[in-house]
Amino acid sequence: MKAAIVGVTGYTGIELIRLIQQHPQLEVGTLHSHSMHENSSVLYPHLIGLTEQLIEPFDAEKIQKENQLVFFATPAGISKELAATLVANDFPVIDLSGDLRLKDRDSYQKWYHQEAAPAELLAQATYSLPEFAPTPGNLIANPGCYATAAILAAAPLVQQKLFSGTLIFDGKSGLSGAGKKLTDSSHFATAADNMTMYKPNQHQHIPEIMQQFQQWDQAMPPIQFSTSLLPVKRGIFMTLYAPIKDAISQEDICEQYIKTYQDHPFVRVQPLGKLPELRQVTGTNFCDIGICFNPLTQVLTVVAVIDNLGKGAAGQAIQNFNRWAKIPETTGLMQAPLYP
Repeated sequence: MKAAIVGVTGYTGIELIRLIQQHPQLEVGTLHSHSMHENSSVLYPHLIGLTEQLIEPFDAEKIQKENQLVFFATPAGISKELAATLVANDFPVIDLSGDLRLKDRDSYQKWYHQEAAPAELLAQATYSLPEFAPTPGNLIANPGCYATAAILAAAPLVQQKLFSGTLIFDGKSGLSGAGKKLTDSSHFATAADNMTMYKPNQHQHIPEIMQQFQQWDQAMPPIQFSTSLLPVKRGIFMTLYAPIKDAISQEDICEQYIKTYQDHPFVRVQPLGKLPELRQVTGTNFCDIGICFNPLTQVLTVVAVIDNLGKGAAGQAIQNFNRWAKIPETTGLMQAPLYP
């Protein structure tokens, strides 16, 4: 199947090309960008001999004529406008932006500071974190990177109501998570040999996380959520601090994590007391999770690591394609991590 990519010149769009190139049932279709219209291998010489085709302006008619589906790797605010014609024609759309994740339009406007997608468009979209979503239809909302790591880190605790109190999330991301546009915080002189916190309790992935948690527990209390920038290219290191109910042992908690993810090949639960490192998942669609329990404070520490461009974006979008196409969800995604 040929897959068009809209927003191909960003980091996520380029990662989609890399993954589609090695997928046995996908082929790179037409490529589209709002601002850059050049041969793909001229803009990105690492694609010479792999994908050498013109990057064109968005053209819904051409996309539908020459492809079987489309990935939107665009910033928030774009796909909700451009995808409408495709959705009206029941053309398969996988949206990697935040436009279709939140079912509450007021929540989107509050956290994204812009007009939400029409209610009828939101109603058709399936928010698809593959480990917990039904088989999606023709409009798929791909989860955010921080949200993916946070939800996977906390799911067993929330589903089984094993915690008591406030869940505290401390997420740290590589620079590619901030996108290609240069800002002072992503400038080398600022980011190198440094770590900075941004958007504490204001990140737009918070309502997405709460939306999922409240599906499991309507009485779910608010979470504490902070995000920081790491001087690495890719990866998310999510730490969760969870106060645990007194009657539960760390062995029971570990067993619950294993049970939750035993049928999900991209979530790898580490042995008890072993915490994962970022480089265990670099360049992959894996999420590695480890736990450590302090009986003196009754606090569980959970570490979840993902590649923000992999399981946090393009890899998860391919995983969602696989589920939509009803082929094994690991198809084209079982790469070994880049190591070292």
